[in-house]
Amino acid sequence: METVPPAVDLVLGASACCLACVFTNPLEVVKTRLQLQGELQARGTYPRPYQGFIASVAAVARADGLWGLQKGLAAGLLYQGLMNGVRFYCYSLACQAGLAQQPGGTVVAGAVAGALGAFVGSPAYLIKTQLQAQTVAAMAVGHQHNHQTVLRALETIWRQQGLLGLWQGVGGAVPRVMVGSAAQLATFASAKAWVQKQQWLPEDSWLVALAGGMISSIAVVVVMTPFDVVSTRLYNQPVDRAGRGQLYGGLTDCMVKIWRQEGPLALYKGLGPAYLRLGPHTILSMLFWDELRKLAGRAQHQGT
Repeated sequence: METVPPAVDLVLGASACCLACVFTNPLEVVKTRLQLQGELQARGTYPRPYQGFIASVAAVARADGLWGLQKGLAAGLLYQGLMNGVRFYCYSLACQAGLAQQPGGTVVAGAVAGALGAFVGSPAYLIKTQLQAQTVAAMAVGHQHNHQTVLRALETIWRQQGLLGLWQGVGGAVPRVMVGSAAQLATFASAKAWVQKQQWLPEDSWLVALAGGMISSIAVVVVMTPFDVVSTRLYNQPVDRAGRGQLYGGLTDCMVKIWRQEGPLALYKGLGPAYLRLGPHTILSMLFWDELRKLAGRAQHQGT
């Protein structure tokens, strides 16, 4: 991979993931609705306004209009910029320090970088989740927060719950991004190196990064989806005046309640849309990041 300064990686990583977000946000809306559907109810005992990926896309479009498929986009872009800017910056620092050359170094670097990024971006993810869950009463799943805009949502939460209220659900977000980031960054680097070693494709071709991203996306979805379901539930749950969740006490409590009341497979609710969202997002973001790094590296070499 081209060597670029961590500050450049911050800008490139944030830009790449924001570009990917524009294309994958409709899948995020569908995934969020599916993960909230039947919350803490046994299978078969609740209505299912969202059934399968195609039918769910159509249901969202009928209820909220075509633009409804881009609900929460502004908050999503803010989250991607904050979280991935920090994540790629910290990962680049770790690589420059030689951590990635140590056994398991890429996994550790990816996990730590992901945790820091998730913490910084948590308020934006909170607003994104709550906005994407909002819809007309007949199609509503999960608690409805009735926010109007991102700024109004931030103002309401700040006024009612204080500064710490903006980090509601961060206990689910940090492990979610830790496992996803570790899987993504570690498998992308190794998968890309493996594809290059096979010499199936020209070494500098964007297809090498595409192939690496496709392999990486499978690992990300498998390990990340249970944490993704839990994170969605924690972010969207109603809270009392003290800012305490009214449904879940935290990551472990949420996971146990889902397992007991909905069954273990509920931790993989929305798996199809999750892959259709995470897969393209991983592929596009890693592809954009890799290509932008090449351009930045070449420009740096030419400057010297």
